[in-house]
Amino acid sequence: MKIIYSAISAILLLIGLGGMLGTIAWVLRRGNSSRLTTLFIICLLSIALWLISQLLILFSVSKNQLWLSYIIGNGGICFFSTFWLMFAAEYSDVSAKIKKFSIVLPLISAAMFSCIATNPFHHLYYTEFGKGNILYGGMFYIFQIIFYIFIISGISMMFIRHTQRNDVVTAQTMLLALAAAVPLMVNILSVSGIIRSKIEVTPLCFAFSVIMILIAISRYGLLNVNRIAINDTIDKIAIAVIVFDEDDNMTYKNKMTDSIIQIEENTTLPEFRKKLSELSGTELDDETISKELKIGDEYYNFRQSISVNKKGAEIARIIMINNVSEYYELAAAENKLSLELERNRITQEIHDSAGHTFTMISSLAKILQVEAQNISNNSQIEKYISEIDGLSRSGVTQLRCSINNLRDDEFMTSVTKAVQTVTTAIRNIDIEICVQGEEDESFAFCIREIYENTRETLTNAMRYSGADRIDIILKFLSDRLELYIFDNGCGTEIIEENNGLSGIRSRTEAIGGSVRFSSVKGEGFTTIIKIPKSG
Repeated sequence: MKIIYSAISAILLLIGLGGMLGTIAWVLRRGNSSRLTTLFIICLLSIALWLISQLLILFSVSKNQLWLSYIIGNGGICFFSTFWLMFAAEYSDVSAKIKKFSIVLPLISAAMFSCIATNPFHHLYYTEFGKGNILYGGMFYIFQIIFYIFIISGISMMFIRHTQRNDVVTAQTMLLALAAAVPLMVNILSVSGIIRSKIEVTPLCFAFSVIMILIAISRYGLLNVNRIAINDTIDKIAIAVIVFDEDDNMTYKNKMTDSIIQIEENTTLPEFRKKLSELSGTELDDETISKELKIGDEYYNFRQSISVNKKGAEIARIIMINNVSEYYELAAAENKLSLELERNRITQEIHDSAGHTFTMISSLAKILQVEAQNISNNSQIEKYISEIDGLSRSGVTQLRCSINNLRDDEFMTSVTKAVQTVTTAIRNIDIEICVQGEEDESFAFCIREIYENTRETLTNAMRYSGADRIDIILKFLSDRLELYIFDNGCGTEIIEENNGLSGIRSRTEAIGGSVRFSSVKGEGFTTIIKIPKSG
């Protein structure tokens, strides 16, 4: 009969041990190296040691073998209880203060195990120890109470924290709690003598625990890789993230936080807000959702959000602080670039408009100088003086418009009218305009560019070429606009694209067109502009 009991016990223990080792292998295969996973594996290894010790006890034939078997089992029990509490604290994501206390728990386990291992010298844990004759001492019951407190605390912690956040008892929490509670209750009943058995039934209950844990892992994602990945990501991002619970106690801060503001683990939300206000010189309160802060030479964006449960009760405040100095630097650089572009625009427009106006004034002045020799022709002299006066006023107006980015666009109603507006102001050069094709609204997009390019081309001809005739051909084709300007001036061997010519090119190319300048010494200068039709 004894052999049958031993065989049945061994089979049950091997099933429990196989399930536990299989669970460990499955978890290790997932490759998660988080603290939560590590603590979970240590708990499973502790249970495995306890099961191994029960197998060894079944086949121990001497007192020394029996003692070694019990030492192995007690080691598993001691370390399971403390690491279970640490696992529960990590899983429940409790405050930093409790996590700090959990660091000393392995030392408690080591102290308890040392007391048990040295029992032959003091007999405080076992008053008598022998095959079939084991009596427990006072330390045994003290340690049992400690084990129960640790395990019950872990179960309670998971229930309280998990239900606070989800407002319900989830299947995952229930399975974890049952995995620890069932063996615990069986152990209490065995120690109290209510359950009497020839074999230790407590380790066998861990076979049930294995099933519960496996379901929690595979079905409900106990060691959820998403949670691990998210926590790891938040810890590495370049934004400070600080979490405070409903009691204003800090429960989390990532690594980036310390590079912005130094705060202790036990800092409360009011203390944090006060310190940040002092550093930035900006008042922050409960209602502050977003604020731009300056700390030292750096600029930061402060954001605060509130998490609530399904009942609408506040359960946490999440504060994020992001360094936005780069955006301020970009804004300053963009402003500087805008100023530079505006300066270049004014320079180009003054060169084009004022240069053209003063060239015309100079041309009329020369004509006036010739006409002045003929005293009898006072009416013609008055006409030229009137035109010079008009051009001077127009030049001043154009200069003001250039500086203030304003335009007199009354003549900007068609390409043809814009070209004619430029040519009618010229007196000492014969200009002929030939328009081919019909202009429609699809050419309106390039009126200003054609006007400015024509004005610049004629101004150059009046200044440098010595021409007395200019021919302009304006072609409106089905797919493009072509502008040809020929003068009969002195021409040039080398064409240098300074402000005037480069302005023509940049304006034309900006709207998808092309420009070609050509000249032969003594045969005048030619400008050809082609602009694709819009749409």
